[in-house]
Amino acid sequence: MLRWEKGAAAPLSHTLSPRFNNQNPTPHIYLILAEKWSKDWGAPNLTLGIYGPWARVEILKFFYGHTELEGDRFVFHGTGRELLPGWLKVAAVLGPLYLLTTYSDNFLFALLFLAALFLLVPFAIVGSRRYRRSRTSWRGIRFSFRGRSAEFCKIFYAGIVLTVFSLGLYYPYFHSHVRQFLINHTYFGTRRFGYHGDGADLRNKYLLTLLLLLPTFGLYWFSFAAARERYYWERTFIGNTAFRSDVTGYHLWGLKAVNGFLLGITYGLAWPWVKIRKIRFIFENRALEGTLDLEAIQQELQTASATGEGLADLMDVGPLDFDLGI
Repeated sequence: MLRWEKGAAAPLSHTLSPRFNNQNPTPHIYLILAEKWSKDWGAPNLTLGIYGPWARVEILKFFYGHTELEGDRFVFHGTGRELLPGWLKVAAVLGPLYLLTTYSDNFLFALLFLAALFLLVPFAIVGSRRYRRSRTSWRGIRFSFRGRSAEFCKIFYAGIVLTVFSLGLYYPYFHSHVRQFLINHTYFGTRRFGYHGDGADLRNKYLLTLLLLLPTFGLYWFSFAAARERYYWERTFIGNTAFRSDVTGYHLWGLKAVNGFLLGITYGLAWPWVKIRKIRFIFENRALEGTLDLEAIQQELQTASATGEGLADLMDVGPLDFDLGI
């Protein structure tokens, strides 16, 4: 672990690309499958459900530990033991509703369960992000997330309502506001990340996507998703370092098509390879440009409960941080 501290003072400059390098993923493939199946089987299989927190942590350690920047890898410091209490708390609240919804013919229970999930989504997103960032480090410096659930709830609930009542037209604004909140409250040590995008910049592209969605059998959505990905990262920065994404709609469609084909012919057994292909694709199309003065960044540890991660795990709102938003 000393090598992380050793490189902490070296400035980052020019163009850097994070890499995902998995040399021996075989043991973790079974962990990814176990976690996937524990969610699919749900309450009827208690053994896999309880094992879920440990599988989740090992998977996160695998993905973070095989992601490197400037020759140094990221480290995930979480443990299954600290995840289990939060997981049990959430299971104790949602479990009874889930069982009533599954084994009862009363439609009211299903509505209550869906309403509970909807209300808990912003808490799961914030809690999970706070926990994961606090347990992640690069070159010995921890990340952190300092956003408040109450503030995010206002953005999330209002955004959902406005999107519904505008028949989807508010979606690019809502999506951009969510990203702004999540990025602007993320820190690397004492240095804050920033995002200065505006959903209005994506409005015309989004309207064109809606018009072409049916004529192209939904394929034009990949063009919009890629354009949004490029726009978001071009307007994301930390200090003097900016990000860049080179993803295209064609290559994004190719990724999803091949992944879907692999899942189909293997009846889901290719799930771990699909995750790995997706992460590698993201990093191959993403880069950092500029200079980041690491000497000016100090360690600043933040405490975080694992309950939010347990909630996100059971609700499956954020299986991995690496997401293209589609």
